[in-house]
Amino acid sequence: MRALLTSKAARRALRPVADLIDQRIERAVRRTLGGQGAGLHDRVAALGDRQRPLELLLDSTGRGTSRLPAQVHLTRLVDELERVTGDRDGAERNVAQAFRLLMALEALGVGRIAGGTMNICGKLSAVPLLDPPNDEILEIGTLYGMFGAALIRMMERAGRDPHLTIVDPLAGRQLQPGTSAGDDPTGTPVRDAAVRTNLALAGVAGAATRIQQGYSEDPEVRALLADRAYGVIIVDGDHSAAGVAADLEWAEQIVAPGGIVVLDDFGHPKWPGIKDAFEKHMTGDTRFTFLGQAANSGYLRAS
Repeated sequence: MRALLTSKAARRALRPVADLIDQRIERAVRRTLGGQGAGLHDRVAALGDRQRPLELLLDSTGRGTSRLPAQVHLTRLVDELERVTGDRDGAERNVAQAFRLLMALEALGVGRIAGGTMNICGKLSAVPLLDPPNDEILEIGTLYGMFGAALIRMMERAGRDPHLTIVDPLAGRQLQPGTSAGDDPTGTPVRDAAVRTNLALAGVAGAATRIQQGYSEDPEVRALLADRAYGVIIVDGDHSAAGVAADLEWAEQIVAPGGIVVLDDFGHPKWPGIKDAFEKHMTGDTRFTFLGQAANSGYLRAS
């Protein structure tokens, strides 16, 4: 019976009845409101017109992902960050600051920051709160460089002096198994010029960023970037199990004692290989201790 009532033929047959019911409801509302009905309709329409500019700042147009989090999502993120960092007040403050920063950078920059709003705000909030042992940051996979610029700003807000190194193929588009080969939702090619433009938004530290074009598993790239011990490593490159496993193996060698490793999209159902690689890695001889998870990012600290 349910299938019959929801079929296209049934909907066509019942449409005149539904229209008649709508008309009667509208007449009843008008009688109840008297002359206020037309005015109420006009006020609702005006409110919708005024709301649209705000939506253009926050919705998915031109970036593919909405930046309109519900309160429940913000509260959950703060709760998760408190469990990972032990600092609820800091989590609340940093999430608010990170959200404002995300809006500002995507408004001023070219391209976008990859990921959902809570995922991005979670990483930007957690890293300074986890107090890495030094200010050397390695970002494996950057897309447009905008996340790196945001992380520089959040570290500076915490009184740190960040020095960012980026490794990315910068191949004109996002390279990720299982993603579309089409143009980015922003319409901006993924290339060095876009990354430099966005990093410049972070001032002197952003402009000083070291960018290495290539792949993190390339021995030549590894040799060039293994000239220092990193206090923070963001693993956001190849999301396959093999790719994450290779990046974790490299991170073991170059992370400073007490350093933080962030696994992006950790536990995300679209990328099961990330957690699979992590779990396999943790069964072996490792320097890492798992601190916890917040908004699909996993946090490790090196011994």
